Amino acid sequence: MMTSTKVKPLLVNYKTLEEFKRFKEYGNQELAMLEDLESNIVENDSESPFFGVYYGSALVARMSLYRVRAKYDKYFVPPQDYLELWKLEVLPDYRDMGFGKDLVEFAKSFELPIKTNPRINSHGFWERMGFQKANYDVERDLGENPLIWMPTGVEERDINA
Repeated sequence: MMTSTKVKPLLVNYKTLEEFKRFKEYGNQELAMLEDLESNIVENDSESPFFGVYYGSALVARMSLYRVRAKYDKYFVPPQDYLELWKLEVLPDYRDMGFGKDLVEFAKSFELPIKTNPRINSHGFWERMGFQKANYDVERDLGENPLIWMPTGVEERDINA
């Protein structure tokens, strides 16, 4: 039975740092949140970009959300603030329980467009979440293959315009 999951902002503190170490042990070095956290450590910084899902007292899923200001928007029409979703990860024992979906739905609740750079083999998940491939722009995307999600009234910028 699926219970409703509550996505929580994660405080940038040493307790969170310890919890993040569990993710890194699963071989996901490319999700280097630990370094992010160590370089940003301020006790209980409330402006943390990190969000997570707890199962009991264990942090089992996490992501970071960064707000990008409209003046830097090269993806959407009209140009506007958007969210960059990074490092979405669910611990292996807790996959297929809806926690990744809960994190994405939480991000969508801000009603801002979202950009993400998916990991290998995760495209199916992002497609189910309503994301689509951004039209590739060599200068903008620099070898990344961004996926985007747009709320009603937002369109993808025409890269040829």
